[in-house]
Amino acid sequence: MTTEVRVPTLGESVTEATVATWFKKPGDSVAVDEMLCELETDKVTVEVPSPASGKLADIVANEGDTVGVDALLANIAEAGEAGSATPEKRPSEEAKPTPATAPSDDSGSSIDVMVPTLGESVSEATVSTWFKKVGDTVAQDEMLCELETDKVSVEVPAPSAGVLSEILAEEGSTVSAGGKLGVIGSSAGAAASASAANVPGSDAAKGEQYTTPDAGNGRPNADVEDAPSAKKAMAEAGLSADQVKGSGRDGRIMKDDVAKAVAAAASAPAQTSAPASAPRAPVSADDAAREERVKMTRLRQTIARRLKDAQNTAAILTTYNEVDMTEVMALRNQYKDQFEKKHGVRLGFMSFFTKACCHALKEVPEVNAEIDGTDIVYKNFVHMGVAAGTPQGLVVPVIRDADAMSFAEIEKAIAEKGRRARDGKLSMAEMQGGTFTISNGGVYGSLMSSPILNPPQSGILGMHKIQDRPMVINGEIKIRPMMYLALSYDHRIVDGKGAVTFLVRVKEALEDPRRLLMDL
Repeated sequence: MTTEVRVPTLGESVTEATVATWFKKPGDSVAVDEMLCELETDKVTVEVPSPASGKLADIVANEGDTVGVDALLANIAEAGEAGSATPEKRPSEEAKPTPATAPSDDSGSSIDVMVPTLGESVSEATVSTWFKKVGDTVAQDEMLCELETDKVSVEVPAPSAGVLSEILAEEGSTVSAGGKLGVIGSSAGAAASASAANVPGSDAAKGEQYTTPDAGNGRPNADVEDAPSAKKAMAEAGLSADQVKGSGRDGRIMKDDVAKAVAAAASAPAQTSAPASAPRAPVSADDAAREERVKMTRLRQTIARRLKDAQNTAAILTTYNEVDMTEVMALRNQYKDQFEKKHGVRLGFMSFFTKACCHALKEVPEVNAEIDGTDIVYKNFVHMGVAAGTPQGLVVPVIRDADAMSFAEIEKAIAEKGRRARDGKLSMAEMQGGTFTISNGGVYGSLMSSPILNPPQSGILGMHKIQDRPMVINGEIKIRPMMYLALSYDHRIVDGKGAVTFLVRVKEALEDPRRLLMDL
């Protein structure tokens, strides 16, 4: 009986990969979940584990071949069928266990602390904080460290009780999904390892239990085979393996590592003199001593990149209007106590604006659409993004099918998403798939602003501060609670008429909320 080894799911919108390296050859013994080969896609490296134990019967896709999702890579035969009832390890395998599986001490077993699943299309994270240090006792499910991705923070719990014997990824280092963060050992074995790590001059104290500099490149051994694409890139750039820091398994050099090395080499001379672009204004020694330089978080870098990409890609235009909030405020004041008593959540303004936007999007569907190449994709549903400010930056959780929800359901969803956003507990899935966004700058006192689109969406509504202003009502000057509204839209898909119509419909629904009930 043979077991097929096939290409796993490679990620959203990724349909093919290149076979970079085979770690086994036909006839080799393999264990369940042992790494067989490594695939390279446009963005990430994917390791393919063995689905069964036995012997590698044959390899169908060789190194350098391009394969699609679910394509056949190889076949694994049972040990007896492969010609040997008892799989035997090669001498090199017996003499040198890999760092990922070697126990930290013979006197007790060890458990690896791995990077958890980070979310759809997210392949790496930064280690932001370790809550424990080497030698600390940990309980099962106790928080060990916190990782920071482009949008969310991920807490990593201890998979078992014991002692943290090793930390393999220090604070500030970048780790890949499924990578190894540390090792938890039994109380006896881990304590011995921890004490060795604290002895000055020992290999453990120097960090050599993590990487052995035999190859001069952070590799456990000099026999690591670099990715074919990396070899080609190094040859083209005139670099040797010693000049490139490998991020792959066992220090293996990947194509991205070569690109980083080339970029670092190109920027080094400029950094020794003066930056080539965006030079800083001269700073006196006294001022420089009072400055503080802080590295941008991954979230802030992503926000900056996406906002700039939106400006560079979409033809953003903003149209304004103002809305008299008298009727909404009166309705809210009249029913807020009954609403909270029945539904267990406060009646705010966001449910009114969400309902008004859903109503207007039905009449002007292009505001709820997106551009895909030369196609316009109209959404026959509303997944409402609600921008929320957090200590780490702006995030946009998505309320799915908001057009089918009641006022109470919308308020509950917004309250729950907002709370989890502030705690950094939102998943990537909860911030993807929005079709339209509402941003409320009024909670911070903003009177008027021009919001930037959240790609690939084509519209975003900006709410602002409610301010009493004199208004002419039926020929008389009256004081009314007014709010400026701003609709930023992609002029490539939304014409001025559609944008103004949308904003007017929102205004009409808020100034006479009964229109929402009558679908007018």
